[in-house]
Amino acid sequence: MAAESHERGGKLAFLFAGGGTGGHLYPAVAIAEELRSLSPDAEIVFAGTKGKIEERVVPKRGYRFAAIWISGFRRTLTPATLLFPLKVLVATVQSLILIRKLRPAVVIGTGGYVCGPPVFAASLLGIPTLIQEQNSYPGATTRLLAPRVSEVHLTFENTRRYLKRKDNVKVSGNPVRSGVGAVSRQEGAGFFRLQPDRTTLLVFGGSLGATSLNKAMLGILPEIIARDVQVIWQTGQSDYTAAREFVLTAGEKVSANTRVHRFVERMENAFAACDLALCRSGASTIAELTLAGIPSVLVPYPFAAADHQTENARAMAEGGAAVLCKDSELETELLPLVMGLLEDPARRQAMGNRAKLLARPDAARVLAQAVLGLARR
Repeated sequence: MAAESHERGGKLAFLFAGGGTGGHLYPAVAIAEELRSLSPDAEIVFAGTKGKIEERVVPKRGYRFAAIWISGFRRTLTPATLLFPLKVLVATVQSLILIRKLRPAVVIGTGGYVCGPPVFAASLLGIPTLIQEQNSYPGATTRLLAPRVSEVHLTFENTRRYLKRKDNVKVSGNPVRSGVGAVSRQEGAGFFRLQPDRTTLLVFGGSLGATSLNKAMLGILPEIIARDVQVIWQTGQSDYTAAREFVLTAGEKVSANTRVHRFVERMENAFAACDLALCRSGASTIAELTLAGIPSVLVPYPFAAADHQTENARAMAEGGAAVLCKDSELETELLPLVMGLLEDPARRQAMGNRAKLLARPDAARVLAQAVLGLARR
């Protein structure tokens, strides 16, 4: 199987697995885009779950999507928990069938429960495998599969200590989707129907939203808008209706200067349009903020594994690229922090410059070259 997998009709095939959230999906998209640039004839397929972000985004990016039946493991006893072992078995069989049909040269996993069955199935068949881990503390799937895969690529050097096997580990940075940092201010503002010459705040909590952040925004939005600021607000699905209704009833000035979205697929436009970001501090968010050179107020998700979001935010703050606000202090600290930065263009400029110094703009290219290297073995 391994020997047969290297080419299909003279062209390479690659299988990506990673999703559930944008933080796992978009690094895979970024690597795929670089692979497409380096090997234009390559066939690229994404494995993922129905109803999640990957089912919506992957086809729009021009890649084939193949669904497998898998979900995350929950520690509480629920019907979904009881089904989990069956889902793992079914998803592994589905992955084996998909791999037999596609015959990929390499299978690439970018974390989360989605990547487990395809990467495990590929390792059983002797196909080269690569895992890209975004977070400073590796997820359960990465920790389980790391000893079996050909290469593990990390975002942070200090993540090595959590992995037992060391000889297959490399540090390559976190790949960012194309376009981030490359869109003009005029184009970005135009995408959201905003005025490019006015100060703009971007608020987002990741692809699934952040309820505590959204709740805090309800309390401070009118005061922010009163200072002649425009707001782009990605709420996630669960908080969208409440946020939208609030904006529509908070007065003409608020509704005219606030753009509320469930999800922004073209975040490169949002980064181009904004002067300051208010957001969580997941690894993919950090990678995009630094590449785009965006100053930020970071609110770490307090229940992240090993509190890695606080570690990410602290590194940004110590590097002069961001300020940190604890989730528990949103009610008292958020407004003065945000307004202080919105009213201080010079400080924002300095923070944006510091952010760019922390970027790894070549991460996607390095990872794509690593994938091609495995394909040629």
